[in-house]
Amino acid sequence: MPEPGSKSYDKHRARRRKDLEKSGAADAQEANEEAKRDLERDTGWRPTGPRTERGRGPKGERPEGESGS
Repeated sequence: MPEPGSKSYDKHRARRRKDLEKSGAADAQEANEEAKRDLERDTGWRPTGPRTERGRGPKGERPEGESGS
């Protein structure tokens, strides 16, 4: 799934923002915030976290229970 900061996430958010502006529900800034909140609520657009061991940080600094394999 796309994550915040990715190109597809940004395109989807821009489409939602434009739809809100065209419907007259909000001005530009309110529409931007509303689109962001909508995507944050949608579980498919939430960040999934690091994909690799290296992305999780040094083993000695990881929280308990996150030691990996």
